[in-house]
This record gives sequence, structure tokens and C-alpha cells, in this order.
Amino acid sequence: MTKLTKGDRSVSGRVVVITGAASGMGRATAHLFADEGAKVAVLDRTEDGVAAVVDEITGAGGTAAGWAVDVTDGDRVRAVVDEIVDRLGPPDALVNNAGVSIPAPIDGPDFEAQWAATLAVNLTAHTTTIRACLPHLTRNGDGRIVNIASTEGVGGSAYISPYTASKHGVIGLSRSLAVELGPTGVTVNVVCPGPIHTGMTAEIPDEAKQKFARRNVPLKRYGDPEEVAHATFSLCLPAMSYCTGAVLVVDGGFTTKNN
Repeated sequence: MTKLTKGDRSVSGRVVVITGAASGMGRATAHLFADEGAKVAVLDRTEDGVAAVVDEITGAGGTAAGWAVDVTDGDRVRAVVDEIVDRLGPPDALVNNAGVSIPAPIDGPDFEAQWAATLAVNLTAHTTTIRACLPHLTRNGDGRIVNIASTEGVGGSAYISPYTASKHGVIGLSRSLAVELGPTGVTVNVVCPGPIHTGMTAEIPDEAKQKFARRNVPLKRYGDPEEVAHATFSLCLPAMSYCTGAVLVVDGGFTTKNN
């Protein structure tokens, strides 16, 4: 039977670069792309973490290679992208997932350092990886960039203002680049996860998570990293060619609820 649709929903053979890919949402995203036939470049801070994810993917029959990289080190990021091209091929998609959350009361003695450290990883590093990958993403007119923000990017919480500001910045950066890169065919979109079971939330007691979810999340639970990964994956499909500048909230309805 002849297909009635024209959009390509396959990422088989495409090269995707994922930062912060050794755990949580990044790891789930790497697994999902690999399961669907993509060649995955796994980037994270530690050799052991990167190696573990690469072993998981290749052990399941997928294709992946890993690099330990501090995304705030521009020279290292650019060198790694060159190595990715040599080993896997030129990137077709970039997922900026690396992030940190540092408690930082505005009147705290270390606020300036906490502010600088947070924005360096959560916002400035996005521009570094985008700039490094951009010549490759534009080559076929179908490159994909997905920047991972947070529901903090559409709201705010006390005592983490650097984190909140960085996530608002990710949304602003992405919207601006969606306009700037539109003529090249590269799309730039944002995923905003809400309460998700990740390393950042691991220290919250399960009882507290359950109580929060019952009161504040219409789906009455925390999300799983793979549920966020599927949103990211969808925005990277070749068929998603007319979606750019979008902000996709994945939060179980948390930001929709009025109280």
C-alpha cells in the first residue's frame, strides 16, 4: 500500500550529539535515539559515566561513541565535535541537555560564584555547542537543535534564581535562533521538563515527591526520564520540519494547574 504521507519519521543513520548524556534525561534520550537507529555521540563530564552509556547502547546493538567533556570548555567542545565528525559523521541533531542546579539565596555569600557557574553550564555552553555543530547542521537544510530548559523557564521558585534565570535564557536564546537560523532549514526548539525522576530530584524523599505530585500535578506523579526523551526525539524527526521556536512543556500538567 502506498503511503499517503510524505514526512520522514526515521532517524536511522542520523548523527545526534547529546550533552549531559550519562544519566537521567540525557541517558534516556541517548538510548531512545540509538534504539531508533541513530548514531549517538554521548557527551558528559566523566569518563566512567560516558563509557557506561556507550556500553549499554552498543551492548543492545546500537551505535554510539563517547567523549568526556566539560561543556564550559570551548576549546574541548570544538575538538570533540571534530572527533565526532571523524568517528560517526557530521551531526544532524544536537540536544543540549547538560545542566546544573545550585541552591543560591540572593543574599548568600557565594551568590556571584553560584550565578556564574550556573549560567556557564546552563546557558553559555549551549551557544558553544551550537556554534561548534552549526556548520554541519546546516549542510542539508534539515538540522535539528533541541535545548532542554525546565518549567522554571516559564515560572520561578525561591532560592534558585540563577537556575531560573538560566532556563528563561535558554528559551529566549532558542526563540531568537529559531528566527535567525530559519532560512537555513535548521529548527530550534525547547523542551521544559517539570517534576521528573532524575539526579537533581534524587535527594528529595519519595514521600515528599508523592505529596507534591498529588497536590500539584494533574497526572498525580513524577515523570520518568524516557517520557521527556520522547518529546525531545519527536522534535528531532526529519518530519518536524515546520516546527521551530516552540516551547514544549513535559510536566504532567503541572504548569497548567491553577493552584
